Amino acid sequence: MAFGDLLETVGDTGRFQIVHCTLLALPVMLMASHNLLQNFVAYVPSHHCAPPSNLSRSPLSLQETLRVTVPLDKMGKLHRCQRYTTPQWHLLDNNNTAVEHEVTEGQLQDCSDGWIYIMNERTSSIISDWDMVCGLRSLKQMSQTVYMGGVLVGAFLFGSLSDRYGRRLLLIISYLLMGVCGTCAAFAPNFSLFCLFRFGCGMALSGQGLNTFSLIVEWIPTRVRTVIGTLTGYCYTVGQLLFALIAYFVRDWRWLILTVSLPMYVFFLMSWWVHESSRWLVLNHQPERAITNLKSVARINGRREEGEKLDLKVVQESMQKEMSSSKGTYTILDLFKTPTMRNMTISLSTVWFSTSFAYYGIAMDLQKFGVDMYLIQVIFGCADIPAKLIITISMGIFGRRRSQAGALFSAGICILINLLVPNDKQMLRTAMAVVGKGCLAFILTLNINKTVNKMQMKELMLHCDCGGSKIMPIHLNNHSLKCE
Repeated sequence: MAFGDLLETVGDTGRFQIVHCTLLALPVMLMASHNLLQNFVAYVPSHHCAPPSNLSRSPLSLQETLRVTVPLDKMGKLHRCQRYTTPQWHLLDNNNTAVEHEVTEGQLQDCSDGWIYIMNERTSSIISDWDMVCGLRSLKQMSQTVYMGGVLVGAFLFGSLSDRYGRRLLLIISYLLMGVCGTCAAFAPNFSLFCLFRFGCGMALSGQGLNTFSLIVEWIPTRVRTVIGTLTGYCYTVGQLLFALIAYFVRDWRWLILTVSLPMYVFFLMSWWVHESSRWLVLNHQPERAITNLKSVARINGRREEGEKLDLKVVQESMQKEMSSSKGTYTILDLFKTPTMRNMTISLSTVWFSTSFAYYGIAMDLQKFGVDMYLIQVIFGCADIPAKLIITISMGIFGRRRSQAGALFSAGICILINLLVPNDKQMLRTAMAVVGKGCLAFILTLNINKTVNKMQMKELMLHCDCGGSKIMPIHLNNHSLKCE
């Protein structure tokens, strides 16, 4: 016998599993919101230099004032980062045929009086509030890099602590940390504190993701794990659609962060009902608590009599093989000990790194598509629905490896084709991006690993995921610098 047999005795697909998985899956929707906050919180509005303050009492209209104080760029628009050192009054002459943007460097200066922002899509953002434009425009991507750095640190911290102190406790802490840090980020008075609290949100996201997956998997039988995993993935997809709706109605960045952070306090209270993994309790020398949990599950599933028959001897005999094979402490280095595990680990690490880099590169720069940012967020979310369904069916027919290879190859083709599409073909570029992102829908690669150090494998894959997502903002920043 093994833990699966004990679980079957008390009910492995009953009322308890439905409630348990629902409680754990609902917060996954807000994981999407926090992951994608950057698109709306760091919205970059159209902007140009503000005219000198001494012209505020001038009888000129705003359009005339800007004409004599702000030059035009190569696209014929008001320059974002420079203005004339002195007003060019001759430009008000309708008969003047001078080319406005042909000026020397000595005639231009930085925007010493600030900027004027044209907020079409949002009422405010961290960009407009803290003037993160021109020389400070790289700070936008820095904030996302700091957030993903928190995800990376959280993977190290929560991954190791959950093996020592349990999945449930770390999940409870993650919910509370996400709520507190999200609330503080909404009221952050400056960019430095904003990044600090977003770093905490990233840590909490790792703790929530790692321990949610573990608590779901360890309370359901193997035969339904693919289905439950897919449904949990759809919660993330629904979260993308819900977040687009929330962002559409909540246009202020502070209120938006607060809106997606306050529900975490509710999940924190709900999480106290969640049962700790009885398998983890037995393997960590707490069989009494494991028996209590199993009896509770039996009662909820209508198998009270079967639950009452469980005692310390039955549990220990049932899990004797697992207890003997799990003795000792495992680290990430154990994933490289044998040739088979080493090859599998390197392959999966490469897949997760490249997938994360491409996924966030597409999903985290919505403004570049030239389409309404709320609409493109909905389209991206909808693309995941058929993609995950196709992948699930494909895994059942062709297996995980072939399905994953096909999805990644298709995504790569779409991204490469997009490089050849001219910038003025926005609809075609958007269509290829949608297909590419759909092909990058998360695949349950972690289920390939059947060893006792599954948590270490999940932790390493999350590290690779963070590595790709941390490099992505640097790439986007370099791209934006070239476009300026």
